[in-house]
Amino acid sequence: MTSPSVIIQPTERGFELRADQWVSRPRAQVFPFFADPLNLERLTPAFLHFHVRRRSTVEVREGTLLTYTLRLHGFPVLWRTRIEEWNPPHRFVDTQLFGPYAEWHHTHTFEQSGAGTRLTDVVRYRLHLAFLQRTFLMSWVHRDVRRIFEYRQSVIERLFGRGEKAERAERTDSPRRTEA
Repeated sequence: MTSPSVIIQPTERGFELRADQWVSRPRAQVFPFFADPLNLERLTPAFLHFHVRRRSTVEVREGTLLTYTLRLHGFPVLWRTRIEEWNPPHRFVDTQLFGPYAEWHHTHTFEQSGAGTRLTDVVRYRLHLAFLQRTFLMSWVHRDVRRIFEYRQSVIERLFGRGEKAERAERTDSPRRTEA
């Protein structure tokens, strides 16, 4: 199976991040973890001081509003997203309504792949002041966004395993049968 990857490319209006990862658990075991917004705190690096503050519905569904607080380079940030699409266990889409970006549109896809699941994140993003996208500031933004998604992938790998190596470790940890 392929290693996790995070790629950022420019688009007409901003940038697109694509993060791909394969884990050794079936989609039915993986999707519920992502359906709980509180798990975002586990998937976000500590340097962001990320906390889920509110959600508008008990169960996540289309239209659910989520409010977070975090710190970007020491500055407090309020972030609110809306679940635009909710299609368990296949995909969901969240968009930023209020926060540090002019646009943040995040599509999460979960595809059954053999005995495991391919997770794909596609994020379209751009800054509030378009001219800043052509300055050195974007290298900082890209570095931070890449770092966040690489951290996220490492946590996911720890939780759900990756590829043949993870499957071998599972087989080694499980009790062995012996013939009598």
